[in-house]
Amino acid sequence: MSSAVQVRLTTEGLPAAYKGQGGSFFNEQGFAIVAEQDEGQMLRSIQQAGRKLDQAGVGTIEATGQGWTLERQWALAQGFVDPKKRNEIRWSTDDVGVAEQLQAMYDTVAWARELVNLPPQDIYPESLCTRVIDKLKSIGGDAVSYRLLREEELLADGWMGIHTVGRASMHRPTMLQLDFNPTGDADAEVDTALIGKGITFDSGGYSIKPSEGMIAMKCDMGGAATVAGALALAIQRGLKKRVTLILCCAENLIDGTAYKLGDIITYKNGQTVEIFNTDAEGRLVLADGLLAAGEMGAKRIIDAATLTGAAQVAVGQEYNALFAVDDAYANRALQAASAENELLWRLPLAPWHKDQCPSNFADTANSRPVKGGGAGGASNAAGFLLRFAPNDGANWLHFDLAAAYRKEGEKLFNAGATGLGIRTIARTLLDD
Repeated sequence: MSSAVQVRLTTEGLPAAYKGQGGSFFNEQGFAIVAEQDEGQMLRSIQQAGRKLDQAGVGTIEATGQGWTLERQWALAQGFVDPKKRNEIRWSTDDVGVAEQLQAMYDTVAWARELVNLPPQDIYPESLCTRVIDKLKSIGGDAVSYRLLREEELLADGWMGIHTVGRASMHRPTMLQLDFNPTGDADAEVDTALIGKGITFDSGGYSIKPSEGMIAMKCDMGGAATVAGALALAIQRGLKKRVTLILCCAENLIDGTAYKLGDIITYKNGQTVEIFNTDAEGRLVLADGLLAAGEMGAKRIIDAATLTGAAQVAVGQEYNALFAVDDAYANRALQAASAENELLWRLPLAPWHKDQCPSNFADTANSRPVKGGGAGGASNAAGFLLRFAPNDGANWLHFDLAAAYRKEGEKLFNAGATGLGIRTIARTLLDD
């Protein structure tokens, strides 16, 4: 077992000779973090300290001494992440139960992060789905069953969005329908359908991205990783309700069979969509997921996607964005985020947002014909999804994951996936 740097919380303040930045420093006992009076700022300081320890080349740390709550240890773990190697953190021994909770959460989020961080040669539609199946069956056992729909099976079932977006790739577009049913009753109501955008690589299609904008596009399946991780965590926390996971997976590539600007998709519910931008593909695949959730009769629906740059412009990279027309369900998610210490901000969505992308030849276009979808692009994208949400959007939440990925390391997170959103969605599943 490698030796660990012991990390302590201190109220003694910074040493007089300290000339570094931030409220943390190495000393004879290991590493110290100066306590803050405001708990929110304390958590940020601890996470920044975790980043400092990783940047210093430390491979193993141990939370030692007093004051290490679950949230403080989690903040330390969030900062102490390196996508090139698996750092090790040893939890405080003050409470074995807390340590067990932390380890389960850590393993689940690390798994979801790895899904996002792996190169697209390893994570493509079918491999993403099989990794998710293996993980959830290892946790949920016989309560987990699934159905995989590929290429021609998508066409046979009428899932035109996923097939259209993914048909130009050698890797077949795939929909995963995974059922977690711990009730033992085959006729039990589906309490919640989780839908994830699983674009395993996004070139932008014929609306092609510049090279620098394409480098990180392995992360465009972050929504699928987030909802899969949320279900895994909820099961470990004792989920007793039936939940269906729907992953809408494709590679958005270019060849002679790729979909083009001006093409029209006719969806299973009869709605027609004209393509104004092949780089607005996430909403096209999620529309199938929403229709599938409706067919299953799901009582509630949550979708998650790295959907728009506009959401990131609105809320930055530390918040995820939430959209809903159901105020009660939106408030439930916001309360869950607060309880899990994840930042979530609700952005505008009204029924009239459904009509913000007009088409002369179809019921709607998939975007506006301007860069990034124009002003209000995140709300307009959510409005597109609202067209496909059952019951006019009652009991439906849309998470636009602005905080899911970092192209470069910064003061709170290293480069790569963050896992933000997993805890919030898991708690929302568990709350009554």
